[in-house]
Amino acid sequence: MDMLLEPVTLPPFPEGLRISLRQMHLLQAPMGGTLVTGGATFRVFAPHAKAIYVSGPFNDWAQDASCRLAPIGNGHWAVFIPSLKDGDAYMYFVEGEGHSGYKRDPHARLLTVDPPFPQAHSVLRNPQAFPWHDADFAPPPSNELVIYQLHVGTFDMKAGNPDGCFFDVIERVPHLAKLGINAIELLPVQEFPTMFSMGYNGTDLFSPETDYGEAEEAHLAAYFARTNEILTAAGAAPYADLGVVRHCDDQLRALIDVCHVHGIAVLFDVVYNHAGGGFDEASIWFFDRQPYGDPNRSLYFTDQGWAGGQVFAYWNADVRQYLVDNAIMFYREYHADGLRFDEVSVMDRFGGWATCQQLTEALRAEKPDAIQIAEFWPVNPWVVKTIATGGAGFDATWSDGLRLAVRGAIAGAAGGAGAQVAMQPIAAAIADLGLGQRWRAVNSIENHDIVYAGREPRISRLADPVDSRCWYARSRCRVATGLLLTAPGIPMLFMGQELFEDRPWSDTPSLDTTIQWALLDGEDKITADATRFTSELIAIRRTHPALTSEGCAIVHVHDANRVLAFHRWDGQGDDVMVIASLSETPWRDYAIGFPAGGTWHEVFNSDVYDNWVNPGVVGNNGAVTANGPALHGQPNSAMVTIPANGVLVFARK
Repeated sequence: MDMLLEPVTLPPFPEGLRISLRQMHLLQAPMGGTLVTGGATFRVFAPHAKAIYVSGPFNDWAQDASCRLAPIGNGHWAVFIPSLKDGDAYMYFVEGEGHSGYKRDPHARLLTVDPPFPQAHSVLRNPQAFPWHDADFAPPPSNELVIYQLHVGTFDMKAGNPDGCFFDVIERVPHLAKLGINAIELLPVQEFPTMFSMGYNGTDLFSPETDYGEAEEAHLAAYFARTNEILTAAGAAPYADLGVVRHCDDQLRALIDVCHVHGIAVLFDVVYNHAGGGFDEASIWFFDRQPYGDPNRSLYFTDQGWAGGQVFAYWNADVRQYLVDNAIMFYREYHADGLRFDEVSVMDRFGGWATCQQLTEALRAEKPDAIQIAEFWPVNPWVVKTIATGGAGFDATWSDGLRLAVRGAIAGAAGGAGAQVAMQPIAAAIADLGLGQRWRAVNSIENHDIVYAGREPRISRLADPVDSRCWYARSRCRVATGLLLTAPGIPMLFMGQELFEDRPWSDTPSLDTTIQWALLDGEDKITADATRFTSELIAIRRTHPALTSEGCAIVHVHDANRVLAFHRWDGQGDDVMVIASLSETPWRDYAIGFPAGGTWHEVFNSDVYDNWVNPGVVGNNGAVTANGPALHGQPNSAMVTIPANGVLVFARK
């Protein structure tokens, strides 16, 4: 912004209002505290306030005329205060109809560590000062995404650090890059009031959770050195000095920057169906200080509750704009590559469909190549339809069809050789065209909701409830992950799934829910084989366009035999056949229809990864020849050897 000038008188407005250039700057000021040449502007929405002041160490927390905001219309207030700089703390002092007191800035980009939350103050920041490395980074096309969902606080905890931080995730980025995923999805990272949280009870939506930052000097120095080692190893310049990552918000930027250096996109999980789960006195709750009692007078919220918090007042244009501003902030200030919107179905239930449309339209205009993913239960195809046709305008949506079918089959197989195993539901989920385009479904076998402690078991424990590391568990895990990564849609792994982690996860850290990274770091054979399997199957997915394209047809499904085969193609010459079995014994000379004759190369065999390289691997010596008669609706067929609890991928080239 240009330097603010001294006031000059302009011709009167029709209402007789005389306005200065400085006042014109205030009318154009962004929401919240914003650093400009010579100081900072402050703008806030508080239609029922009687008076508002900006206070901080810069004025000894006074409320005087020099820091009083002026009403600028439509319930907005603004002021310019000279000489303020990056890192200065501040608060609003709001005098209202019901009470008066300090409030944090709803648009604050950072909160103080000292004093800590909830006594924290808002902090002025310059989000454009961070030295990004990602000028040449572009996120993968949406249909090519392989997402890895993680929770910052519990992803990679260390001794003496009971709650993980952004730097802990940075230290695992080389592992994620080697794994082959090309996007991570962070569970919500906005400031929440509880000691530990999944993140869905945020109260300060523009500020990162301060507990995910590192402020202790010695720890910060060690993390800084390690981050620079990771950047250097990836061919990027190290950060110049510790000041670059001094604050929590820049530590989050560093995580995104390091991911981008490694070719990994970053998606944020945002929660616009409610906020809180408890609000402190200085929070956004009753921000303009109307009398307590009726939640409908709380300004940003209604009297409707959800998940322990309050539903946003979607009827209010300024509240809708607040959510839009928050979403766009992740693109502009954090270089995010997409957003996942929590429980859009709840937004719709409470009148937020138009808010969703406003969000998706604004975000698409801001960054067209960033993906917008909805969560809507039950799955609703209208969330991915265009706004012009009445849809919500999202690009993709979480889907539970494949997850329910695969988990059901794995649970059935755990009953032994004589148990009923339903393969037909898996086939139906794979063939589903309910969203119009198959890539619009985001599929998972595990996610933060499903495998949370006390809910459903992780896939290795579901595969064998008694011994999650035995052959039965390992091989069934490979089938589950194999189906996820070869089926249509965008696959999403949950943290630790690549290790065949058997522990549930919890946002409250404990030894019983911590990912067992030590097994990987210590070169545990089972863990290393699991990771190799996942990595090499992701590589197959990324090198065969058929597996990220729309072409898909079920070729054969047989519940009694526990066999499923399907064809994937891209229409440009890449054809893939996927065959999966949950039989406890191999099938030899199993006739499968193939869409074309000739040689089909066995480009992937999950049985190889059991005690890599499996000396007793069951397979097809690298290829099969589809010279048999028409079968299963296909013009040709081949006799295939299918390993027990195995997944095979055949390609024509």
